[in-house]
Amino acid sequence: MQTSKEVNDKILEHDRFEKRAEKLLNQNLLEISIFGADSVPHYLRTPYDFYEKKLSQIIKTDWKLLELGSGTGVHTQTLVKSGANVIASDISKNSLKILKNTFKNKSNLKTVQADIEKLPFKDESFDLVACAGALSYGNSFKVDKEIRRVLRPGGVFICVDSLNDNLIYKTNRYFHYLKGGRSKITLQNMPSYKRIEIIKKKYSTVEVKYFGSISYIMPLFSLIFGYKKSKKISDFIDRIFNIKKSAFKFVLIAKTQ
Repeated sequence: MQTSKEVNDKILEHDRFEKRAEKLLNQNLLEISIFGADSVPHYLRTPYDFYEKKLSQIIKTDWKLLELGSGTGVHTQTLVKSGANVIASDISKNSLKILKNTFKNKSNLKTVQADIEKLPFKDESFDLVACAGALSYGNSFKVDKEIRRVLRPGGVFICVDSLNDNLIYKTNRYFHYLKGGRSKITLQNMPSYKRIEIIKKKYSTVEVKYFGSISYIMPLFSLIFGYKKSKKISDFIDRIFNIKKSAFKFVLIAKTQ
């Protein structure tokens, strides 16, 4: 049972994205042109590059795919380009309007307005569920249960998202909350190492890769060394020290039996 605060926060997040997309529509910006890893600063692209690479390797053209929290379609391109049948879902109708227009020439894409906590799909409907940065926009237990429910036997869940164990990142997100940049529900449901361990128990095989243990100093490094060199430094540290709980981002690939 949701508390009134949780309900209000969900409404707040819905309205935030609706208004953001509405502003773009009013400015006649009906489609986006920068996708996936290219949409984030160069020194933060490694987890998104890895996510997109894994999607390209895993997806089969006869599969049925579901993207959660698609928004305006920033991370939808890799799914659509696979040739498989894709359903892009989001709680924001205006965001989906932009997404639909961006990919208007793609016959393998449909959009569905959906609450990530209560997906309007039958059990075992999809071969793959993908999510880029949207896991915190719903109750963790409900979201994870719904993802597992709609996956077919042999299906795959893949996501790229922020991790909420590093005190520096947690503090920064809390300041954003205080400034009105995010709701409290997103803080409470931001993925954690503990949540990842719980998710692992629901699937037969799980691969998790962690990224960005020093992302908080990358803006400074980029000024000193440049974007490309800073990215190499960050990737090297992640690889050498095998970071986990101190990570900024993670990519999870989970397969059902």
